[in-house]
Amino acid sequence: MIRRQCLRVGLTCAALLGGLLSSTSPAADRPNVLLIVSDDLTACLGCYGNEICKTPHLDRLAREGVRFDRAYCQFPVCGASRASLMSGLYPNRTRILGNSYKLGSYRAVNPQLADHPSIGGFLRRNGYRSERVSKIFHMGVPGGIQAGEPGGDDPDSWDRAINITAPERGSRGQRELLSPTRTAAGTGFYRVIVPDEFEATQADHLAATEAIGILEDRAKQESPFFLAVGFVRPHVPLVAPKRLFDKYPEGDIPLPDVPADRLANVPRAALAMDNADRYGMNELQQRKSIAGYYASVTFMDEQVGRLLDALDRLDLRENTVVVFTSDHGYNLGEHRCWQKLSLWEESVRVPLIVSAPGMKESAGKSSPAIVELIDLYPTLAELARLKDKQPAILHGTSLVPLLENPDRDDWPKQHAYTVTQQGGESIRTPRWRYNHWRGGEEELYDHDDDPEELRNLAESADHADRLKELRGTLEQTRAASRQ
Repeated sequence: MIRRQCLRVGLTCAALLGGLLSSTSPAADRPNVLLIVSDDLTACLGCYGNEICKTPHLDRLAREGVRFDRAYCQFPVCGASRASLMSGLYPNRTRILGNSYKLGSYRAVNPQLADHPSIGGFLRRNGYRSERVSKIFHMGVPGGIQAGEPGGDDPDSWDRAINITAPERGSRGQRELLSPTRTAAGTGFYRVIVPDEFEATQADHLAATEAIGILEDRAKQESPFFLAVGFVRPHVPLVAPKRLFDKYPEGDIPLPDVPADRLANVPRAALAMDNADRYGMNELQQRKSIAGYYASVTFMDEQVGRLLDALDRLDLRENTVVVFTSDHGYNLGEHRCWQKLSLWEESVRVPLIVSAPGMKESAGKSSPAIVELIDLYPTLAELARLKDKQPAILHGTSLVPLLENPDRDDWPKQHAYTVTQQGGESIRTPRWRYNHWRGGEEELYDHDDDPEELRNLAESADHADRLKELRGTLEQTRAASRQ
């Protein structure tokens, strides 16, 4: 029958069968990849030591993989960070230094990168079925989700892309504005307590359901898949079922202790997200905001659990790389600042958990190494056995050596580089954080003695040599990030 079909279209059977083998067999033994990206998530998970926020499913993933304790984003705002993560390039090279809604993402913004594929595009060109559910590149939250828009997506990345439409701030339930002087839906603090019977209307529940449907289909196929799933929580508005709000009574939520004198020599640019100037929240409103944030995190965690359960049920888990991370961190009152854009540890550090097949000896371990979100591109390329085909311009370093041995002492990366608005740049080494702002203002923090970054040592004569060294590191990294 195959021979008759070959003759009918003027092909030889060898050509047809050879084409089938070349398109499926070389990729059939490669691992699948499930990339899960949360939105605006600081490292408040139970597996990162938070004793209040409940994240049992992500804690389970950490027991099955490697937890990176010092992972950092490249820009603490959604659009710039996501373009950097997906391209494997620093923001200075992508030229996306904010929330871009231009379809095509960095490939449309920077003509020099028009032919540079994202992670999804790269895997797609090398035998993977690439699909997206919800927010991976930038989408507006809540507006873009309410409209079901693609935002600044990169269509080249996907064989199929699914946008989620959900009510967000318009959800049924009890709505309350918690930030009197910041009322915009995407930047102010609104909490929406949704009746439990309507939780399936929420964006992340819908996204998980769509993703599970894709997994059901891909379980029947031989070719490997790359599935990127974006969860929009805990991005404001803080929307979650009542049963989860009930887990976090605001009276049980502590606020960060920020001695006023500790901010006296901090540059004004560093305090742009200060509560008094931007949000105007009283103490109760701050507690409610943190409680709502935790409820949103727990809701997102439940959706991660649904995906992990589906992998197990479909016998996909043993041959699937699972990566969980966030686009950036988040301040919840530390330094009296809230949300993102800052260069404090809470804003630029992200949770990062990677579980890869065949690396059970490292399961449940953590790595203290300095790593960056741009490292995910070369990591996935190597795990997919495509290291020799990855783009030469990538800025990141594969994490595979750390997945094999999280405690290794020969990790080459010694600092992370993050940029933000107002000309802010940051270098994070295993011990130090150095921030430089437009106009020359500086910050220096010693994490050995001051992990909360409450004592700016930039004006201390005792640290003049350290400042000089880190200035040089910053200049060199800045130059390299543009190439």
